[in-house]
Amino acid sequence: MARQSSTTTNGRGRVALYLRVSTGRQADSDLSIPDQRRQLEAYAQAKGWAVDMEFVEPGNTATDDKRPAFQAMIDAGLTKPPTFDTILVHSFSRFFRDQFLFEFYTRKLARNGVRLVSITQELGDDPMGLMMRQIMALFDEYQSRENAKHTLRAMKENARQGFWNGSHPPLGYRVVDAEQRGTKTKRKLEIDPQQAECVRLVFRLALMGDGQSGPMGVKAIVNHLNANGLKTRDGGRWGISSVYGVLTRTTYVGEHRFNTRVYKSGEQKDESEHVVMAVPAIVDRETFDTVQQLMNRRNSRTEGGNFAASPILLAGICHCGICGGTMTLRTGQNGRYRYYTCASRART
Repeated sequence: MARQSSTTTNGRGRVALYLRVSTGRQADSDLSIPDQRRQLEAYAQAKGWAVDMEFVEPGNTATDDKRPAFQAMIDAGLTKPPTFDTILVHSFSRFFRDQFLFEFYTRKLARNGVRLVSITQELGDDPMGLMMRQIMALFDEYQSRENAKHTLRAMKENARQGFWNGSHPPLGYRVVDAEQRGTKTKRKLEIDPQQAECVRLVFRLALMGDGQSGPMGVKAIVNHLNANGLKTRDGGRWGISSVYGVLTRTTYVGEHRFNTRVYKSGEQKDESEHVVMAVPAIVDRETFDTVQQLMNRRNSRTEGGNFAASPILLAGICHCGICGGTMTLRTGQNGRYRYYTCASRART
């Protein structure tokens, strides 16, 4: 969120404030942002600088640049001439917790005549000041990685004890308060009766069909659900990936898997890093295993599965090295050349 002040000055005294907290909880409690603003404004006043703009980032991490207010500030700082001369932060960690990207952006701004100043880590522009700034940025990155490691370890232990770590629950479940530990409320998953019936229907269709056919494949189930006006939890139409996800998710037999992918890249983690969290089962193990066998047999009816008839040479063989998804064929320059790309990335 950016805010522009009505007071402006010419020269080196035009300042933009950048205020950031790491979590939405901190932003909602209204503790850190007002405190940063108060200190930054007092510092600017003591220097005789006029605060022209303010950029507020409530609940975004500084480990990457996917921050709307940050990007708006960078755009304003890289205009010619720049909108302000100085970006004022409480500490360098408010700006970035990645040493490479910290230097990348501070140098881009410097080439356009914009300085980055921390009110708690005042450094000069000489080589010694530059070196100290780089060391501080490197330490901030190290500290961020250590915090993330300890946080993940605590979340894995929380999952082992059967407690929910957050985010949207799987279809068929809802999050409820389970117990109070000090100031923290522990939460668990419980079955949502209405959504759970939809999950059971998907498994029944895969196992026995709709009474007019035998066991259905994924595409047939998708068509059946959409034809009968059944919606996803978000009110949308069913797709192949959503139905396949339901049929293959071990959560529905009481074994929810936590820590399966790398958060930033989506890369699949080794199974040894997964944590199995006990949750109430929606379908029994026998039904689940039988459906898996039916799906495997259906995919192997032709040699190489359904990919055998595909016109794409490497279909079913070539997979994305980051997320593990299948690769699909794309064309460029009106069909002059063809190339493979991650199907998941191309779709989303």
